[in-house]
Amino acid sequence: MQVADKKVVTITYVLKDDKGVTIEAVPDGQDFAYLHGYQNIIPGLENALAGKTQGDELTVNVSPEEGYGPYDDNMVQTVDIALFGDAEVKVGAQFAADSPEGEQFPVTVTKVENDKVTVDGNAPLAGQDLCFDVKILGVRDATEEEVSHGHVHSAGDHDH
Repeated sequence: MQVADKKVVTITYVLKDDKGVTIEAVPDGQDFAYLHGYQNIIPGLENALAGKTQGDELTVNVSPEEGYGPYDDNMVQTVDIALFGDAEVKVGAQFAADSPEGEQFPVTVTKVENDKVTVDGNAPLAGQDLCFDVKILGVRDATEEEVSHGHVHSAGDHDH
């Protein structure tokens, strides 16, 4: 069965940056399942997997535009520490920020200096060329419920 829309695809992968440094890997003995065609993974990887079959192994290079987007300096802002209330503010901490449209998005603290905090709203991998070493472990038809919900449900364990 080929990878296509409305198929549940089970993979294992190792993600490396453009210098070959491993960023993330599916632990041995585990796997990752997603619903193909529903934007559950980055576009560059999803596009590369289309048409492949169980057992295929491939290396997929993904540009920022097909990954987590280009890095946007406008997403970096320095704000007053008072905005964080009683929360512990340190480099690496993540918080939810509100966009001008009222939507929440994650920001990461990159600098704390006196009463000023620099936060970065870019995705952690924004602007990076990525390399996935992928093995397709399985492909199956999605259930009607998975299709209607837009994501994979694990056996006997689904909660919204």
